[in-house]
Amino acid sequence: MNFNRHFELEGKHAFLSASKYHWLNYDEQRLVDVFNNMKAKTRGTELHQFACDAIKHGIYLQNTDETLGLYVNDCIDDGLSPEVVLYYSPYAFGTADGISFDGRLLRIYDLKTGKTTASMKQLKIYAALFCLEYNVNPNEISIHLRIYQNGEALIYEPESDEIWDVMDRIIAFDHILRNVEMEG
Repeated sequence: MNFNRHFELEGKHAFLSASKYHWLNYDEQRLVDVFNNMKAKTRGTELHQFACDAIKHGIYLQNTDETLGLYVNDCIDDGLSPEVVLYYSPYAFGTADGISFDGRLLRIYDLKTGKTTASMKQLKIYAALFCLEYNVNPNEISIHLRIYQNGEALIYEPESDEIWDVMDRIIAFDHILRNVEMEG
């Protein structure tokens, strides 16, 4: 038999795909909720890319009362680089939405487009990854973290001990995972 070829779909998965079979257990409301959540994630990814492009090109947004405008304009004003990968190991890395470092002050800004309440823990991890990658002592710098969500910027300036705790955990857990990998 000659099967139909769907070249444009190869490597992709449909929402109602066999590999993501959990939808068989959904009722109508759960189906709609999961589908809307997936669309929101896609929209969030697109908004992050839009913000990245606007920041790279220094394009200010006029909707400064909205989350996206606040985030983009503050990143431009404060000289942040968008979408920067911070790397410690194959087990510990992440992409900071916006980051800058002038030798004294580390700024990390995060854009949240969803409804789930954000946590500064994510930004503390970025700060720890930055310090590990660039061999920066958190005791010798100031750290300014911001989460942009729901039309406002939540600001937090962690103590160096908070960043050291995350750094220590990254180092310890990375070591454990490396050992598991070697044994496995």
